[in-house]
Amino acid sequence: MAFRPIAVACGLCLAAAVVSACSGTRPLSCPTGTERWVEYQLFMGRGGPDGEVVDDAAWDAFLDAAVTPRFPDGLTVIDGRGQYRGADGVVEKERSKLLVILAPPGGDAKPRLDQIAREYKLEFDEEAVLQTVAEACVAFL
Repeated sequence: MAFRPIAVACGLCLAAAVVSACSGTRPLSCPTGTERWVEYQLFMGRGGPDGEVVDDAAWDAFLDAAVTPRFPDGLTVIDGRGQYRGADGVVEKERSKLLVILAPPGGDAKPRLDQIAREYKLEFDEEAVLQTVAEACVAFL
């Protein structure tokens, strides 16, 4: 399987998170009426090793079996289109899914999302799933 720059991006995001955590930055200050939560995003490509796409039925089955049981209180899925430069220098384009989960800080959301990413990679033969983690101010109105 060809090298995918998303793996490099994952490493850079992790490095940036470590630098930020170690640099003494203060926690997010939220406006009145909101609470500080953590926003997790998983960027999941839908291209396979032979160029095929994870179809909607396969995605829905994965969502029902691997994601919803771990986050029954709610989540958001956004359809996307991504691209990256392959090892051969050619820009590859593919459909993607962006999974967004908001959770209170200090919980076990991160390990559950890590497991979802591992299962997705195995089931659909993906080299990487990009994960971002950020603080967010949340209000349920």
